[in-house]
Amino acid sequence: MDLTTTYLGLKLRTPLVPSASPLSEEIDSIKRMEDAGASAAVLYSLFEEQLRQERLELHHHMESGTFSFPEALTYFPEPEEYRLGPEEYLKHIAAAKKAVRIPIIASINAGMHNGSSSSGWTQYAKLVQQAGADALELNIYYIPTNMNLPAGEVEQTYFDILKAVKSEVTIPVAVKLSPFFTNFANMAKRLSEAGADGLVLFNRFYQPDIDLDTLEVKPNILLSTPMAMRVPLRWIAILYGRLKCSLAATSGIHRAPDVLKMLMAGADVTMLCSTLIRHGVGHIKIIESELVAWMEEHEYESVTQLKGSLSQKNCPAPSAFERAQYMRAISKYSLP
Repeated sequence: MDLTTTYLGLKLRTPLVPSASPLSEEIDSIKRMEDAGASAAVLYSLFEEQLRQERLELHHHMESGTFSFPEALTYFPEPEEYRLGPEEYLKHIAAAKKAVRIPIIASINAGMHNGSSSSGWTQYAKLVQQAGADALELNIYYIPTNMNLPAGEVEQTYFDILKAVKSEVTIPVAVKLSPFFTNFANMAKRLSEAGADGLVLFNRFYQPDIDLDTLEVKPNILLSTPMAMRVPLRWIAILYGRLKCSLAATSGIHRAPDVLKMLMAGADVTMLCSTLIRHGVGHIKIIESELVAWMEEHEYESVTQLKGSLSQKNCPAPSAFERAQYMRAISKYSLP
């Protein structure tokens, strides 16, 4: 059985890739991922806020006491005194590369403020490459709240971020984004044309909640369910064969049937997160064995044979991924 696939130009043993999560914070956990059959690993995300904090602390250390003592003008603290997240992240990449043979994909969570992005983390992408990362996942998490900001400017910011990062690195860059665009198909096409080596569909925005006891707004993280895969399934099926870049499916992939559906839609890889948090990284091995069993039973010889077989491009009824299917589903629904 040939389970190999290609993602971001990297030849992978299987399409099963753990996505960015706290599970990759420990080197031993990344080793267990490899032992369980992971074909690559996306490291936990480094947030833009951490990089901005680093620059603020660096400025503080360099300026503190400057005007108290003349000799302070030439004093610079040693880097090891900072103990900041970004520096540790680079060390973690290097340690992971030494510990395992599978590709290591770094992840930067890029935020934007008032419609503009800071440039510090774009330059940090080069350091990620120098640390040994095989690829970079650019996770753009942006909820525009400025009512005077037109949609075109919001979209342009994504392209500016991508181009800035691509100018700093030679390793492949994937963009992880949400589906919330007026015309997502056009957005995907333009990102591919702007140099994205892959698209990761989709980012799950973690919505805030209100605590009725403390009367405070609090973060609320809910692990995904298989229902979450419907949106990426539809868009990967629509985009398959129409873009030059790779397509990664994420959100709601818990079992082998979920993997099979995403592959048939046209995904190059399927990314696993919530299911590994629930069941442990050893669950990768179970998913792979069930994947192989289904393929053998249905006489498939390779992932390549599966890939895109039920995409919109190859589906006997292309409208199944559009409004016609919506009307059909509603008309056939019967109340309990």
